[in-house]
Amino acid sequence: MKTLFAASEIFPHAKSGGLADVAGTLPKYLSKELDVSCVMPLYGFMQNSSLKKEDLAFSVYLGGVDYEVEIFSSLSDGVKIYFVHAPMLSHTQSLYGDENGDFSNNDLRFGIFCASIVELAQKLQIELLHLNDWHTALVPLMVQEKNLDIKTVFSIHNLAYQGVFDISSLSRLGIDEKYFTMEGIEFYGSVNFMKAGIAYSDVITTVSPRYAKEILTSRFGCGLEGFLKHHSKKLFGILNGIDVSTFNPHADDDLEYNYDGKNLEDKYLNKKGLVKKLGLKDPRIPLFVMVSRLVHQKGFDLLLESIKPMLKKRLNLLILVEGASGYRQKLEEVADKHDNFCMLYGYNEKLSHQVYAAGDFLLMPSLFEPCGLNQMIAMRYATVPVVHAVGGLYDSVHEDKEECGRGIVFTKASKKAFMDAIERALELKRNKKKMDELIRFNMACDFSFEKSAKSYVELYKNTVC
Repeated sequence: MKTLFAASEIFPHAKSGGLADVAGTLPKYLSKELDVSCVMPLYGFMQNSSLKKEDLAFSVYLGGVDYEVEIFSSLSDGVKIYFVHAPMLSHTQSLYGDENGDFSNNDLRFGIFCASIVELAQKLQIELLHLNDWHTALVPLMVQEKNLDIKTVFSIHNLAYQGVFDISSLSRLGIDEKYFTMEGIEFYGSVNFMKAGIAYSDVITTVSPRYAKEILTSRFGCGLEGFLKHHSKKLFGILNGIDVSTFNPHADDDLEYNYDGKNLEDKYLNKKGLVKKLGLKDPRIPLFVMVSRLVHQKGFDLLLESIKPMLKKRLNLLILVEGASGYRQKLEEVADKHDNFCMLYGYNEKLSHQVYAAGDFLLMPSLFEPCGLNQMIAMRYATVPVVHAVGGLYDSVHEDKEECGRGIVFTKASKKAFMDAIERALELKRNKKKMDELIRFNMACDFSFEKSAKSYVELYKNTVC
């Protein structure tokens, strides 16, 4: 089965969040059973000197304008990745926006990308397209409009980001007004890319079984819960995994000391070194860490509400964050007044590995979390997750049963519930035998994409047959 996996970001070429990690890992596992390749935009900040220029140039026609497209490629772990170079799409120095907000022409940028995916799929004789998030969501509509014999699977990684644009997008993109209905891409008078993926794909997936249920409710549906209920017969939830070769404390070149379940004392040496380097207090006390974007979704209001009483306890708190928001200033003000709290601003892949390795506990107080990968990475690095039981966190972290993986779980996004969870974590840390048993249990869990890939392959085959 010839499959093309399309995403707006693929690690290590471009990354803003978990989508890139999934797109950089899942196809490697799929390739064990399928003929799979990938496609993403070639952004202006990416180096193309090492890429091969393919003899696949073409133009896409949108809204009365021809846009010239060039295709480049590279090979990663046996999987071919195609890069779309096109006007506007490829001229930016970031993925979706800058300090002034989202780029105003994102509808056209990713409309060109979607049209390019469809054209490339035809040239490669693709049988199935796996599309990810709103940036690729117009593809099923375009496939239907062209009456192509290509099946489409559309994955929702985060329903909060839907690609909503002014009605003028219809003419810019050359989309027939027959699609601008409640049953199609209309959304309160605007054009909604996400709705195109939901309405016109053959199959919809989300990144965890729990999230597949949550998005059918008003609490998590982001205004699309009724629309998703209408299409729920083709909706499936498959839990993500991580690249266990990249996230492997036993062989991670980013760590000063490598370790596994048999020599956890070397994990402490990583913690000791980082705590000393950052000027935090005694490395022997529990270290809580957080690796996150500074957005409301990630629970920063709850953290700010709880942080002062938390820092009165005998612990250190280290957070590695990125993103422009008012949270940064508030957190910096707290950090200035406490010697057991350090905030590192600006995402750094190497540093994130060091933070995971140093931590005793990882905080994930997310208000919603479609899947989450951080909790799985943390457990690989012998760091116990403290999570709010939503989405993929509900599916992958358990406190009262011995399932992969184990951690501290709170079920209500309140200060009391969060602080109670912190106290249970501190109690666990005081019980070295129990803590070590839990850590070793987690390190033995399989958080790879092996199981997920098998579920996707089965889904693909059922879709094509």
